[in-house]
Amino acid sequence: MKETEKQKKQVPLRLSSTLYAELMQWAEADFRSLNGQIEFLLTECVRKRRKGRKGEEKSN
Repeated sequence: MKETEKQKKQVPLRLSSTLYAELMQWAEADFRSLNGQIEFLLTECVRKRRKGRKGEEKSN
């Protein structure tokens, strides 16, 4: 793991109470903290976005 990946940045985040409750239930089901679940979901989204871009570059 790169040194920059080990460093964590704090980001204030405002969520609706409904979204918070949904994410909390999901996190508990996956045995993660809420923060860990949000980080996991964002990481997955970025990974999928990168894969999508690689496919677009090949088709152009």
